[in-house]
Amino acid sequence: MARISKSQWEFDGLFPSEPARKVLTVSELTWQVRRLLEQQVGEVWVTGEITNRRLQSSGHIYFTLKDAGAQLSCVLFRGETQADRALVQDGRKVNLRGEVTVYEPRGQYQLRVMKVELQGVGALQAAFEKLKQKLKAEGLFAPERKRPLPRYPLRIGVATSPTGAALRDVLHVVERRHPALELILAPCRVQGEGAAAEIAAAVRLLNEFNRAAAAAGDRSGGVDLILVTRGGGSLEDLWAFNEEVVARAIFESALPVVSAVGHEIDFSISDFVADVRAATPSAAAEIITEGVFASGQFLSEAPRRLRQSAAEQWEDKRRDWAEAAQRLARMHPRRRLNDWLQRLDDAQTGLLRCLRQGMRQQRQGWHNLAERLWRVRPAALWRQKRDGVQLAEQRLREQGRRLLEARRAQLDALAARLRLLGPEQVLARGYSITSDAARGKVLRAADEVKPGQRLRTRLKTGEILSQAEG
Repeated sequence: MARISKSQWEFDGLFPSEPARKVLTVSELTWQVRRLLEQQVGEVWVTGEITNRRLQSSGHIYFTLKDAGAQLSCVLFRGETQADRALVQDGRKVNLRGEVTVYEPRGQYQLRVMKVELQGVGALQAAFEKLKQKLKAEGLFAPERKRPLPRYPLRIGVATSPTGAALRDVLHVVERRHPALELILAPCRVQGEGAAAEIAAAVRLLNEFNRAAAAAGDRSGGVDLILVTRGGGSLEDLWAFNEEVVARAIFESALPVVSAVGHEIDFSISDFVADVRAATPSAAAEIITEGVFASGQFLSEAPRRLRQSAAEQWEDKRRDWAEAAQRLARMHPRRRLNDWLQRLDDAQTGLLRCLRQGMRQQRQGWHNLAERLWRVRPAALWRQKRDGVQLAEQRLREQGRRLLEARRAQLDALAARLRLLGPEQVLARGYSITSDAARGKVLRAADEVKPGQRLRTRLKTGEILSQAEG
């Protein structure tokens, strides 16, 4: 075997070979980046300012979240029910919770938004829940301590801003539904620092006003209930009504309290503590004036309802009288006699009609029978039938005669054949018939004969008796 020697000029160590390369497609690389982001980063909270908001016809919202140093593409899909879509507006500073992913067709990383909060809302919401649980545990929200509102209030105290929209809404409703209702305004700030203390002071002031009137013996000089209210706004705007000092003041109030803060979707601590919660200031005014308004409507509608009731009763009585008169007329003896006479006339007319119709049908039947008899002519028909019977009888006799002759000819032919085949004709031709003389059995073979057996042989004329020998 030939030996292979290594050359002294070996350059492998000087020029190493290039390692094998793994080449990825753009789709593969993008998919790996997406998987890495979703696994390593996943769900996060991000804060920033919203810009470039775009609402698509599909219902999805696309926008950019930015800060001083970077920006992030975001998408809020229509199916994300936990996210407040109304908060996604340009220029708002928000906290977003979502999942970091990659939109592969563009190779762009983005945040799929799952929840939206205004900046600072998270801490406020936590404080809200903490105070809510504390006051609930103390029994401030207990249903059994809720007091009913007076049905016909004459004067109410209102704790709100004198320049706010809430007061205008309340005045508008009161003027329309209960113009005689007097409002005692305890002005206070409803937003900003110190607003909570002013609201609580206004509630206490209205209670003092009521106690002072009662001490002076002026029972009609006090207020019947207190309305604590303001219009809508953000959680920060409404926060004064979530302060413990306001809740304590409402709880300690000797007068029933109605809380109407924000819009229908807004709930504050004052709503839970108050005796009655209204969705809006206008709704609160409607609740307070409901008794007077409903009574006024009832009284204003009373004449019309009275007239309508009288008219309905008169119509019912008139209908009853008319039906009674009709029944009396139907039951009168003359009416019944006339009915029977008319029925008798109808029966007589029907009977005569039946008789005439029966006679007419019978006459028509006789006429039809006469026409048929005339067309048939019985005498001619009888002669025709008689001739037919005679002809048939003649034909029958002729056919019987011919059939008898044919059968007689067949019989003669058979008799002739029988005579030709009879034993007499065979014996006449020289043949004989041998039989056992004792038994008369015809013998057809020699082995049927035994030695000493008596035999009878018949010839054409006569017989021969013989005895067989061995």
